Amino acid sequence: MSKAITPTLLATAIAATLPHAAFAAASDDTAAAKRKPAMLEEVTVTAQKRAEGLQEVPISVAALSGERFDSVFAAGDDILALAARVPNLYAESSNGRAAPRFYIRGLGNSDFDLAASQPVSIIFDDVVQENVVLKSFPVFDVEQVEVVRGPQGTLFGRNTTAGVIKFDSRKPTMENTGYMKVGAGELGTANVEGAFGGALVDGELAGRVSVLRQERGDWIDNTYSGEEDALGGFTELAVRGQLLWTPSEDFSALLNVHQRDLDGTASVFRANIYEQGEQGELNPTFDRDSVYFDDGDNNPQMYESAGSSLKLEWDLGDVVLTSISAYEGAEGSSKGDIDGGVAGDGPGFIPFGAVTEDQADVSQVTQEIRLASDTPDPLQWQLGGFYYDADLDVTSIDGFFGATTVSHGNTSWALFGQTSYDFSDALTGTVGVRYTYDEKSLVVGEQNVDGFALVIGAAAIQDYAPVEIDDDQLSWEASLNYALDDDASVYARLSEGFRAQSIQARDVAFEGSPSVADSETITSFELGYKADLLQDTLRLNTAVFYYEIDDIQLTAVGGGGNFNRLLNADKGVGKGFEVDLEWVASENLLITAGAGLADTDIQDADLSTAPCGSGQCTVTDPLTSDGLALIDGNPFQSAPETVFNFTLRYSLPIGNDGEAFFYTDWAYQGETHLALYSAQEYTIDSQFEGGLRAGYTSFSGDYELAFFGRNITDEENIKGQIDFNNLTGFVNDPRILGVEFRKNF
Repeated sequence: MSKAITPTLLATAIAATLPHAAFAAASDDTAAAKRKPAMLEEVTVTAQKRAEGLQEVPISVAALSGERFDSVFAAGDDILALAARVPNLYAESSNGRAAPRFYIRGLGNSDFDLAASQPVSIIFDDVVQENVVLKSFPVFDVEQVEVVRGPQGTLFGRNTTAGVIKFDSRKPTMENTGYMKVGAGELGTANVEGAFGGALVDGELAGRVSVLRQERGDWIDNTYSGEEDALGGFTELAVRGQLLWTPSEDFSALLNVHQRDLDGTASVFRANIYEQGEQGELNPTFDRDSVYFDDGDNNPQMYESAGSSLKLEWDLGDVVLTSISAYEGAEGSSKGDIDGGVAGDGPGFIPFGAVTEDQADVSQVTQEIRLASDTPDPLQWQLGGFYYDADLDVTSIDGFFGATTVSHGNTSWALFGQTSYDFSDALTGTVGVRYTYDEKSLVVGEQNVDGFALVIGAAAIQDYAPVEIDDDQLSWEASLNYALDDDASVYARLSEGFRAQSIQARDVAFEGSPSVADSETITSFELGYKADLLQDTLRLNTAVFYYEIDDIQLTAVGGGGNFNRLLNADKGVGKGFEVDLEWVASENLLITAGAGLADTDIQDADLSTAPCGSGQCTVTDPLTSDGLALIDGNPFQSAPETVFNFTLRYSLPIGNDGEAFFYTDWAYQGETHLALYSAQEYTIDSQFEGGLRAGYTSFSGDYELAFFGRNITDEENIKGQIDFNNLTGFVNDPRILGVEFRKNF
């Protein structure tokens, strides 16, 4: 593991780039650089691993950049802030800032274990981040984010059945550019972000260094111990360095090195915060500013990660050869008072105490080689290979059962190809295929025991033989895109993908045995319409979709005990739509809006799972004779049925070289079932959050001063639950108001 980022390292990284910043002659392409024209800007995406116009790609894609992207992170929020900012995109976590879980079109995985596989792939700078800890790398100095909906296994990731979220950092250029952004707000919030870069060897070598420091003070009191401001804060440090070498017009090499150091608070669990018998409501005794913890050491969380990648590109004339080699690693721990209170002392009825600590050490190596055509011919193609090898050691420490270590291994390789053909100026067809082999293993390590109950557990562990599973399948896609005219097109896309088998060893730490889920296979169909209307002032992109998943993988968490078991349902079905709209109403007014519906359905007449422990929640599913809940017909877990978002930006010119502006953004989350079974308390609806920025931009001075607010109406939104002990839940962050200054160089 690389050395952690320290203030000294951070200062050194900034100082090393200051000479370039001092002589910078041009600024980044940001909202502060110039007034926006009264028409839409062309958006380029790489949803098919080649640069294409957003309106030309026969896939449902949303792109975020600039102010619309930066505003949601103004108060130091992590990657979860993207939830509901794009139609049919959602994110949540019960592991604080360290392990996000993503959902696209209702499809995700709510499993909190660090070994859980996810159907949504996160791609940072062309490298898939497979483990949930790696997915949490801070987002800063980003050029653009693309949300690519639907199965993308033909070109991306190991097993991408739901979609891809693709982050592209700003790359080095020969032009000296940079920026510095500082912000301060309530609850001791302080953010510093900056980047500097330019030519190191004129015409041949360019570099860019990007840094981030986010901080929030502890703001939650522990009323049991009497500690004020005991938890809730964090300090996040991250740095990225890039070198771009272009010794000739035919070759380039891009080196990316990055590191992160997180020290803060894990998720804050609170006992019995739900109003019993009501649908997703907090009870009157809930207080977001305090907890009543007797254990868990105030829920500390610490993670370090480091990685590097090398992208090589050769222009061989009519083809381009690309190689991407990468390593990612992370280690750290999270600890939590899982029962959210004090057994026998409240708040409310808590049958027993529960405290858990997870320590993780993860590493992955990936290699991709791709050959792609580069001609103006009607026929375009690309083919390549991908290799992935990862290891994960997880040590779970329970207050009663002791410490258990399990080791996961995963090796996968794939061959893929895609071709498109322009049958005419209006009609283009695309087909793609990918063969994937995936192998997983599990080894149960030592368990530290102390006491009679734990000796039994130790004996049981000796019987665990290594688990080894593998599978191989063919994924494919086919699409047609037809241009109705120069400004509008329609497309149809049919695709099939799979997610390989999964191993869940969480229950080993609680005297249980590992569980295995078979591979799931998805068949998806979508129809879309894309248009730039009203003389390129209104962009309207819509899609409708339907998919079926055979042997869908599910995770049964909690219920009668602190368990975590994998299940396969016969089938999962999802259908719905998404609408993305962007309207340049005038030179001074820009409006965006989005809506998404994902109606999902578990189909398995005999599948059941244990409902909430101690009978504290109100289960609405039919029950078997032994008290299990039948979940046939239930929606997928933790995925909102509807998502809406809206932004508005209004500006007013000030003199010849500045403007005053007002920007607001809102996101709405519809009905969401937090558990596999249906229960009144664990069904939430109509949750929303809003943000704003208002300030002044100087074009001649290339700076911006703004007031910002996140969760400006101070909504108290439920984000998740733990059901095996009491009505435990966790919620969103409170309102943060602050100021921000940005200077471009």
